[in-house]
Amino acid sequence: MASAELRDKLNCSICLSLYTDPVSLRCGHNFCRSCIVSVLDAQEAAGGYSCPDCRAEYPERPALEKNRKLRNIVERFSSTQPDMEETRIFCTYCTKAPVPAVKSCLHCENCLCDDHLTAHNKTVDHILTEPTGSFGNKKCSHHKKVLEYYCPQDAACLCASCCLVGEHRGHQVELLDEASEKKKEKLKKYLDELNPQKAEIQTRVQNLQDHKRKIQEKASDKRKNISKIFMDIKKQLEMAEKKALSEVSRQEEKIVSQISHLIKKLEIQEDELSRKMRHVEEMCRVTDPIRLLQESDITVCSHGGDKDTGGDGGEVRSEEDLDEVLISLNLHQILRDIIPNVKSAIGVHVPDILLDVDSANKYVKLSKELKTSTDSEEHERPESPGRFVTYSQVFSRCGFSSGRHYWKVEWNQIGTSGIGLSYPSIERKALHSGIKYNKTSWSLDMYNGGYNVWHNSYKLALSVKPTCPRLGVFLDYEAGRLSFYELCDPIRHSHTFTASFTEPLHVIFYVNDGASVTIRS
Repeated sequence: MASAELRDKLNCSICLSLYTDPVSLRCGHNFCRSCIVSVLDAQEAAGGYSCPDCRAEYPERPALEKNRKLRNIVERFSSTQPDMEETRIFCTYCTKAPVPAVKSCLHCENCLCDDHLTAHNKTVDHILTEPTGSFGNKKCSHHKKVLEYYCPQDAACLCASCCLVGEHRGHQVELLDEASEKKKEKLKKYLDELNPQKAEIQTRVQNLQDHKRKIQEKASDKRKNISKIFMDIKKQLEMAEKKALSEVSRQEEKIVSQISHLIKKLEIQEDELSRKMRHVEEMCRVTDPIRLLQESDITVCSHGGDKDTGGDGGEVRSEEDLDEVLISLNLHQILRDIIPNVKSAIGVHVPDILLDVDSANKYVKLSKELKTSTDSEEHERPESPGRFVTYSQVFSRCGFSSGRHYWKVEWNQIGTSGIGLSYPSIERKALHSGIKYNKTSWSLDMYNGGYNVWHNSYKLALSVKPTCPRLGVFLDYEAGRLSFYELCDPIRHSHTFTASFTEPLHVIFYVNDGASVTIRS
């Protein structure tokens, strides 16, 4: 009873048979893949899609998700129910009500229930099998007799007449049951071989699913970190904006206050002058000479001599203007202070790399700021144990023995140049001193046709073609990762070396045929 209930739950609602390659819709209902595909094809012609069970509608053709768990359940159930497909075979003689058949007679070509089987068993020479509705494949197509033997030589099932006459005459034959058991043994051995393969595939699928989940989790964490960084930058920019605006407002308030004070003093002086002018005008209208002459001398007055007025005000505007240089310097300092905070949040150090004159080959010209190496004519340089002799190469002064670092380089797109990292133990002369030909260095070669990466005389030609002259170099010393990026828009990954670094790593450049490489800030 329990088996029948389980079987009902494992039946597709469309074909009413056990699920074959079960798939799920978003609503959660399961169907055989072929069944639901047929239904969706029919619905497509009608112009809409819906679930056959719950009638949930979909604006577009719904995606079908494999239901591996349900498929495994069906497979396990099928393996424990060998007669499952025959359970819908009914007794031939029970015509009033269908009764499940328990056996089929190959001679009579009838299906029998328990009651009719008891009566049929009196016919002892008939052959009984598990319930079946297909009797044609149980009999010989030529002699119309029951198949009882198996010919291994021809891989064919035979009746008794086939063994006595015809093309199988004289062949070594086996009883069907014996041959079937032998076939089962072979299949079991084959199954034993397949099970580990299946288990391996399942393990790989599980590992890939775990890896997929980790990547998704890592991407989610990265998104959160990036959002946090930009939120912090926005806060810092808002604070920087307030600080910069505050300096402008401070200067404005100070100067405007001074100007307002001077304006007030000048207005007082203007009022005094107006009063004196009115008095002078009044005296000019006096007709009595005695009165006019006896009036105090009003012409003796100061004019244009107040030092604190600033004359006509021009000197005040000149001396007390906004200090734009101070404002710009403050703004530059504020913004410059934000950059280290961003770098710290990203966890990447941007080093100030300088090239080492004592390591430069005599055909390598270095710029005054020790940032550019160029292939050039021979230079007179003193002997040095660290100088490259055979190849036009140069080392950086300092190396990296820990941490995550990032810097940019620019190639002049002439000749051939190589950029990379190397241990200080690299040879300085002979063939193996070249950054391509030893196991102590890792490099990227740039030339007009493309990129090559080199390590220990092994060359790998990259499929990407140069699109811009600037490259970014990233080193994660502890993780053993050295990566090169083409700084186009968008930035494109070129190659990554992985290794276990055991010595400090120095930047190393190789230049040839007029090539030039510059370290950019």
